[in-house]
Amino acid sequence: MNLAILGIAAGIVLGAGQAQAGDDAQLRAVVDQRLAGDRTGACMAVAVIERDRVARSFACADPAQDKRIDAKTAFEIGSVSKTMTAALLADLIAQGKAALDDPLADYLPEGTKVPAFQGQTIRLRHIVTHTSGLPALPSRMKTTDPADPYATLTERDLLDSLGDVTLSAAPGTGFEYSNFASMLLSLAVARRAGSDYETLLTTRLLRPLGMDGAYVSRAPSGIRAAVGHTPNGRPTAAWTFPVDLAGVGGVRATLEDMVRYVQAELGRGDAPIVAAMAVTQQPLSQSPPMGMNWMLMPVGERRVLVHEGGTGGFSSFVAVDRLRERGVVILSDTAWHSIGSLGSLGLHLVDASLPLGKPRKTVAPDRALLDGLVGRYRIGDTLTMRLSQRDGALVIEPDGQGAHTMGYDDAGDFYPLDFDAVLRPQRTARGYGFTWMQMGAELAAVRLDAAPAKTIAQPSAEALRAYVGEYPLVPGFSLTVSEKAGTLYVQGTGQPPIEVDAVDTDAFVAASVAAEIRFERDDSGAVRALTLLQGGQQLRGERR
Repeated sequence: MNLAILGIAAGIVLGAGQAQAGDDAQLRAVVDQRLAGDRTGACMAVAVIERDRVARSFACADPAQDKRIDAKTAFEIGSVSKTMTAALLADLIAQGKAALDDPLADYLPEGTKVPAFQGQTIRLRHIVTHTSGLPALPSRMKTTDPADPYATLTERDLLDSLGDVTLSAAPGTGFEYSNFASMLLSLAVARRAGSDYETLLTTRLLRPLGMDGAYVSRAPSGIRAAVGHTPNGRPTAAWTFPVDLAGVGGVRATLEDMVRYVQAELGRGDAPIVAAMAVTQQPLSQSPPMGMNWMLMPVGERRVLVHEGGTGGFSSFVAVDRLRERGVVILSDTAWHSIGSLGSLGLHLVDASLPLGKPRKTVAPDRALLDGLVGRYRIGDTLTMRLSQRDGALVIEPDGQGAHTMGYDDAGDFYPLDFDAVLRPQRTARGYGFTWMQMGAELAAVRLDAAPAKTIAQPSAEALRAYVGEYPLVPGFSLTVSEKAGTLYVQGTGQPPIEVDAVDTDAFVAASVAAEIRFERDDSGAVRALTLLQGGQQLRGERR
C-alpha cells in the first residue's frame, strides 16, 4: 500500500488489542464477518496459532462452494515463498557456506555482469531487504501467456537482464520491492547448496518441519492443487516457475503445512532450520523495517513479522508475533491484491483493535457517477477506450475489442464481468477520472474529450469551519481537519496536512493522494463523522 493519508500497513504504531479467535467456531465467525457474501466468491483456509492451540477455518463467500477447499488442498502461497528462501540462506550462513555481506556476483555463474554503483556492489543483505536497486522484473522476461507470466522465463534471460540495469543509487540506500532480485537469490541459494531449489527446500525445510503437503512442482500423493480464481470469480491458470527461480513465489502448501511453518517461526521444534528461521527475523534495515524477507510491523511495543503473497489466482497472508506466541495464516483461492489484499482480516486476527473490514457486495452505481465517467479515455501509451452506460451499468469499449459490461461493488470499484481488471473511479475538482488496474499495473486514465460541465461553489471559510475536528479511524490513527484562510486541510497522524477541494455537498477530494472524504451530519445539521475513501478502502470515523 502506498497511501499518503492512510498508512496502516506502512508504519503507524498500531494498538495492542487482544485478538479473538480462540477455537474453530470463533475463528469461523470472524472469517464470515469479512467473507460471507463477498462478490469475489473466494474460499479461504485460515488458522490462528497461539501457544499450544490452533484454530482452523475453511470458509467460502458462498456456502454452496464450501467443498471447494479442505485440509488436503494446496494453495499457491506466492511471495510468502520468499521467507522460506530467506530461511534457506540463513541455513547456509549457519553452515559457514554464505554471509549476508557476500557480493551477489559470487553466487552466480562466472562472467555474469552484475551492476554496481560507483564501485559499490549488490550484496545478499540488499536482496533480502529489497534495497538492491534492481527493478521489479527482469527486462528480458518474455511473457507469452499473461495468465502464467513466469512460465517461459529462463535462467539465461534472468542473468542477461542484469546487464541491462544501471543503478541510480548505491545498494542499500533505497527500498524497491523486486521479484527480479528475489529470483536471483533463489538461484544463488540453490547454486551454493549444490542442489536444485525444490530438493533443497524439501530436504532442509519442508521435510524437517513436517510440511508433507508442500511442494514446488512435485505434488505429494493425496494432495490436491486448488484452482485459482480472479476477483470476479472466474477460474484462472496456475502459475509455474523454473524450479531454481521458484523461491520468488512458486511454493504451494496446505493450511496444515503453513501452521507447521508458523510454529517453527515461533521457535517451536528442534529441526536445525528453526534456529536459522529465527535469524531471518532480526532487523536489517529501517525504511521500512525489514528482516530477511520479513516486513517488521510495529504493533504497540512489539514488532510483528508480516508477509503477503499473490499470484494470478491466489492470495496469502502470514504474520508471526513472537512476543505473544501467536501466528496467523490465510490462504485464499482467489487473488485479492487488486482489491485491497487480505490485510484487513489478517491484521485483525493479529490484533483485534484493527478494523476487520466487510465483504464487498455488488450494488448499483450512482447515476451521477455513471454520468461523470461517460467519455473517451487513453490508458497508458496505446490503449484507448470509450465508457458509456446501459441499463444502469457502466460499459467499457476498448478500441477494436468489443464492449464489456462492468459490475460495481460497495467499496466503489467497477470490475469487468468477463475478465480480471479493476476500474477505480476518482473524483477531482474537475469531475471524475479513474485508475485502470490489470495484471499488476496501475494506470491513470487520461480523458480525451471534454468532461461534463459541473460548477461547484466552494464553501466559505465559515462553512468550512463546521468540518474542523479530529476523526479517529483506527486505534492510533486519526484524521485532523482544519481550516486556514478559506482552505480546508486534512492531516493524518504523523503526516503533513493536505489541501482538499470541495466536489459536492459535504464531499472533498485530495487529488495528490487520490482520496475522497465524505462528511455526515446529524439531524440538527451538525457534522458528526467522515468517511475516507482511498485505494478501494473505506474507513469511517466519528468526530471527537
